[in-house]
Amino acid sequence: MSTPSTTVVVVTWRGRGHITACLDALARQRPHRTVVVDNASDDGTADLVAAHPSAPEHVRLPRNLGYAGGLAAVLPDVTTAYVAWLNDDAVPDDGWLAALEDALDATPDAAAATSSMVLADGSTQSVGVRLTADGHGADLVLAGREVFGFCGGAALLRTAALARAGGVPAGFFCYYEDTDTAWRLRLDGHRVLSVGPARVRHRHGASTKPGSRPFHRWNERNRLLMLLRCAPLAVALRELARFTAITALLPLRRNRPDAENFRVGLRVRVLLEVLARLPATLVDRVRIGRRATVPRSAVWREWAGR
Repeated sequence: MSTPSTTVVVVTWRGRGHITACLDALARQRPHRTVVVDNASDDGTADLVAAHPSAPEHVRLPRNLGYAGGLAAVLPDVTTAYVAWLNDDAVPDDGWLAALEDALDATPDAAAATSSMVLADGSTQSVGVRLTADGHGADLVLAGREVFGFCGGAALLRTAALARAGGVPAGFFCYYEDTDTAWRLRLDGHRVLSVGPARVRHRHGASTKPGSRPFHRWNERNRLLMLLRCAPLAVALRELARFTAITALLPLRRNRPDAENFRVGLRVRVLLEVLARLPATLVDRVRIGRRATVPRSAVWREWAGR
């Protein structure tokens, strides 16, 4: 039997209600290695994984490190040419992995390939990630062959390129670890592909409820940290200043939106967390810049606002 080209990493937390469907679908893919990273689930997920007939490898962490932390925990042990990131609530169609592998095999300068993620109602969630004019990572529902970034819920990356780019930002916990990684891959001169036939059905928000307080906390914080790490300095400082100004003015606003990301307390917490991480983030910025082969400004000009 030939050595598989891909290690599929499935990060789970309290995934008892959906991880079996994910593992069943993985068992029908092209031969690969499957590693399930369990973020200290307490709902019987570990027993389901251990009993699954496909016999995936199982790494049980002592505490919940989030999606980014779970990925980072096992990446040093990945020896295959490719590593796939897959949410535990994602169910790939037959041929998903083959389509992603074939796309990267045929495109040597691409370091990542992103899937077509489809929601339960049949609508498209993501075929890649675009970079907005204010530095957000936003899902694309229609795209050409190349996109700025990949959706980390179902993607394939070159293991060596990911390692050279600095791996996964484990401290992000969850959200924006994919867009941050795409930034660094592009700074290293790589492309990112959108692979339409690589289709995945996704039960969006099974672990973290979109719109919740933790959801907005991690999104807002990690976007700012990503920009401070990867974007042109003027862009990063502009967006940090904008976030601070909006926060300061919110108490004076009469018709304030009724959403968690417009709660002053949450935004102040985000700013304090960014400030606490600022020294380490600036060290990361220097390292990323020294390694880059493409200027930050060039990536921004080409992709921001598209």
